[in-house]
Formats: sequence, C-alpha cells, structure tokens
Amino acid sequence: MNSKAVLIVTVGVWLGVTAWAQDEKSIRDLRDALIALSPPTVDPREADLLSLTVHTTSRQLAREYGVTGDPAFHNYLINIGVKKRGICADYTHDIGARLREMRFKTLVLRWGTAWEKGSDENNALIVTARNQSFYEGIVLDGWRRSGRLFWCLVKDDAEYETGRHGFLGHLGGHARTWITAWKEDSQGTASLQPPPPPPKPALKLKMVRRKT
Repeated sequence: MNSKAVLIVTVGVWLGVTAWAQDEKSIRDLRDALIALSPPTVDPREADLLSLTVHTTSRQLAREYGVTGDPAFHNYLINIGVKKRGICADYTHDIGARLREMRFKTLVLRWGTAWEKGSDENNALIVTARNQSFYEGIVLDGWRRSGRLFWCLVKDDAEYETGRHGFLGHLGGHARTWITAWKEDSQGTASLQPPPPPPKPALKLKMVRRKT
C-alpha cells in the first residue's frame, strides 16, 4: 500500500464514520465533480481524498469554532468578542492548511474572494485541475452553511454574482447575471501551495589514490 492510500485510510478512520453518515452523497458527488474537471488528468484517488477531507474538516472546524447557528450571527459574536474564530477566512485558511499537507499532483488549490472589503465579503477555496483557469474551478465553502460544506462550480454560484450583492441577492431577490463575483487572491493562493521538498544531500565522491 502506498503512502497516499495509507493517508486515505487514516483520514477515513479518524473522521469518516461521522462524515459518511452526514455527507455521504455530497462526498461522492464532489469526488465525481473533481474528476469531471479533467477526466484524463485528475487522479480519482486524489479526488477521493480531497472530497472526504474537505467535508470532514469543515464539520470539525465548525465544532472547534463553536458554531451553533447562522454563520452571519457567528461573525457578529466574533465582532463583539464572544467568539474567537469562525469567519470565512478562518475556514479557508484551516481547511487549506489540511489539504496543503497532502501535496496533490493533479489538483490545484486556490484562494477565492468575493466582494472584497465589502460587508458581504466571502473567502473560500477554489480547486481546479492542473493548467485550468480559476473560473473553471469548484468553490469549497465551509462557512456558508455553518460547517456543512457548500460546493459548486464557480460559474454556477448564484449567491455570489455581480448584481446580486446584499441580503436580497442572497435570497434570490435579483435576476441572475451569470457574472461571478469570485476573484482569485494571488497571495492567498500562494499560501496554499506545498513547500518544495528539501534538496537531496549532495553525493560525496571519495578520491582513490593509486599506488605507484
């Protein structure tokens, strides 16, 4: 069994029972959607691992943050000092840190921001296949549903479109524009990339002196 297979088993034993009970269909569907990004190149084992990990980690983080209801209300509790963490950027950073350790070869992690610096700003992970545009990727949002992972293609995210800004837009009060509000944060994306492996030690050649 290779190291990646061992990791899949480890993650599954650690959090898998709860995750499968709560999110079984979503885990399968996200796996399939990841493969569909580029069927010739995406490794199904990586799709399996990413889907299970992002679902279970999102649920685990919500428990750690103490989220019990609406995510916007949890943000308010953070603003008044009752809670410490659990805004959208916390989910993105913490889920991303877990996925970063896995060093995916056929999937790429990116940091997405919608309506930056506005009152409705959201941050989420975007995952693409290698050599794909940010806008061809899948949104992975742990914050939006209070730890129950939300995911969809970037282009299909109706809640975050230009022209649907604000409360009524989130409830579908405006017609769809099909122009995504998601943009890539290059600095955030850089933070999600695994560090390069340490250099291999140089081989030392021994000089052999010939006898004369």
